[in-house]
Amino acid sequence: MNKVLITGLGAISPLGADSRSTFAGALSGRSAICAAPAEIGKWLPQVLVAPAAAEPEPLLDRKYAGIDRATQFALVATREAMSAAGIAAAPEDSRRFGVFAGIGFGGAHSIDALYSRFYQTLLDPALAHKNPTIMHPLTVPRMMSNAAAALVSMGYGLHGPSNTYSVACASSAVAIGEAFRAIRHGYLDAAIVLGTEAMLTPGTMIAWNALRVMAKPDPLDPASSCRPFSRSRTGFVLGEGAAALVLESEARASRRQAKVVAELSAYGCSSDAEHLTAPSVAEQVNAMQQALDMAGLSPAQVQYLNAHGTATDAGDVVETQSIRKVFGDAADRLMVSSTKSMHGHLIGASGILEFMISLMALQSGSVPPTAYLDDPDPRCDLDFVPRVARHACPIDAVMSNSFAFGGSNVSLLARRYAA
Repeated sequence: MNKVLITGLGAISPLGADSRSTFAGALSGRSAICAAPAEIGKWLPQVLVAPAAAEPEPLLDRKYAGIDRATQFALVATREAMSAAGIAAAPEDSRRFGVFAGIGFGGAHSIDALYSRFYQTLLDPALAHKNPTIMHPLTVPRMMSNAAAALVSMGYGLHGPSNTYSVACASSAVAIGEAFRAIRHGYLDAAIVLGTEAMLTPGTMIAWNALRVMAKPDPLDPASSCRPFSRSRTGFVLGEGAAALVLESEARASRRQAKVVAELSAYGCSSDAEHLTAPSVAEQVNAMQQALDMAGLSPAQVQYLNAHGTATDAGDVVETQSIRKVFGDAADRLMVSSTKSMHGHLIGASGILEFMISLMALQSGSVPPTAYLDDPDPRCDLDFVPRVARHACPIDAVMSNSFAFGGSNVSLLARRYAA
């Protein structure tokens, strides 16, 4: 088995335009959550969003101006990760270098634009002379879920497999895990893994609102409306953005003397096989235990866990119970936080963004808080790092959980790399 090392990080998120500012934002304990823009707010006045801290289009070459917003985010995050890893386009081993992407709902902006254009043309008398069925010829390539992976593959001349995973909230965590397996078992030597999401559009927000899982605005401070593990929690807030990681085999990274962020040690995954939206303690436990067993670590050897922590009533309680079952006596010494309280829920990009934040906590010894956790639910009785970040923490290993609608559970585990 090959050791799998992480050699590059990249992000564009509600907390920052790159990985460093994103992590700094997470440590600040202040969220990016705000009222929805007018085109959404006029239909859903109570809905909140967590928009990206920067517009992606101005950060890219003009040739990418027409592509979907989610793909633009992916390209920005990928560029930072590849640059941080010191990898240029068209590497010599391009056939051994793959692209793994996670996205929950590809092309949301392109799809919304298509229907808006169709109905405006159809219903506006001033446009009666126009054919409502005539659309841009590249509409389908813009909205397809694998658009981001395809453009990254083409942009960097990577001829290894280009795979896209759409597993709801676990999409990018699955992408990380599958890339990890491919390198660990020798099928590839390197991979760029990305997760992206951009669904802050009227159509998708109306759909999410119907599910009744969206946080209600706090009347005093809308930014504090997403409160995982709090007695007063009411749900999550949708965010947008992307994150990316470069993974390499130990041999490849050593050969080129790459700077190593951490060792990706384990990937646990399971399926509830029970309910589309209700979580399962048994299968969350299964995923976390798989990760610990694969890494060869005891629960006491993990110091920080980035929780899925969606601020839903059932989800937070079930995850607390699952962590306690896996970590046993060590659970009381484990630092746990949900950074969704600040950057919102990025659905397909949430797993990789939260894992990246966990990696930066491992590197720095600074642990981001669960923001606005002033009144914990007594059923959620772990150390959730309430309100304020912690610094100078000895951290040797971190875990990140992603538990998705549909019953998919993923736990990723990373530790300090000892050459």
